[in-house]
Amino acid sequence: MPLPPLVEPVSSLSDAERARTARHLVLAGLGELGQRRIAAAHIAVVGAGGLGSPVVLALAAAGVGTITIIDDDVVELSNLQRQVMHRREDAGILKVHSAARAAAALSDTGVVPVAERLTTATATTLLRGAHLVIDGSDLFETRVAVAAGAESLGIPLVWGTVQEFDAQVTTFWNAPPPGHAPVVLADLYPADSVGVVPSCADVGVLGALCLQIGSILALEAIKLVTGVGEPLLGRVLVIDALRARQHEVPLRAARTTHDTVSVASAEPPIAVIGRDEIADRAVIDVREADEVADGMIPGARHLPLAQLLADPAAVRGPVVVVCRTSVRSRRAAEALRSVGVEAAVLAGGMQEWMTAGAPLVVPAPVMAGDA
Repeated sequence: MPLPPLVEPVSSLSDAERARTARHLVLAGLGELGQRRIAAAHIAVVGAGGLGSPVVLALAAAGVGTITIIDDDVVELSNLQRQVMHRREDAGILKVHSAARAAAALSDTGVVPVAERLTTATATTLLRGAHLVIDGSDLFETRVAVAAGAESLGIPLVWGTVQEFDAQVTTFWNAPPPGHAPVVLADLYPADSVGVVPSCADVGVLGALCLQIGSILALEAIKLVTGVGEPLLGRVLVIDALRARQHEVPLRAARTTHDTVSVASAEPPIAVIGRDEIADRAVIDVREADEVADGMIPGARHLPLAQLLADPAAVRGPVVVVCRTSVRSRRAAEALRSVGVEAAVLAGGMQEWMTAGAPLVVPAPVMAGDA
């Protein structure tokens, strides 16, 4: 359902800005009025990395009036596979300064660089003055703080996450216009339900997918600012990049006076079992060859994730799937369940197994000519 425009328009556009945004001005439903709303908008972007990079580029190119960019990190060479706003010569400088340079090269958008880590204590102060916030951070504790800040200010939160080959995008807003139900982060992830979320450094991320999700985040923000289209409030867009599939999951506020319940998925969750529960199941290790070289669970079968996903029906259950933490094993278990194979995930993965000092076996090296 469409929402009313979030931002009042500026009185007029300069001749230069009219020329630069000419293709927006002729868009049915957006037009000059919508572009003047974009020019009046102040958007806060948390994170100038994989998601923040395409977000900032898209918003600056669109002609957003002001972008506050919040990030305390510096550019590293390993960022450049996905963080397309930065350049090799930016290595070692603050990301917010690199972002300001990139935005200035595109338009007259004003950039407010904030080289500070957003926390629960600072979120409201750092986000105050923005019409909406886009969360492109990569730590869940930061995401919780961003959500709390947005809720305290009553502004929309455009939210996205990318890990490995998968992504989610939605919009939260605890104070939407009348006739629209409020939805907040706790409706998708109830308090204390998430646990330890691995970072991109742990499990990797497909750089091109970051560009896609960042573009969607920027589009959601523009829709809210101008009142065109239907924002993702009450809907979670789920993207599987490997299969080129995307679908929506409805998300509604499920809070009563006393509790909060997630209704983002109708399917039962993948079972997570402990070390003492795996005796009656085959163990499948979906890590890569260089990872299993350091040790495997005794009796486990090595089946890299890509190989398993190519033919999950070849596996016979019941099985317990293990990876370094649990992200890849969950993906494998979901694929197995989709073809009727009973599958669970080992709690904490190999990281917890090794921390506990559980037994390991080092696999024999594969020799040339071995099948």
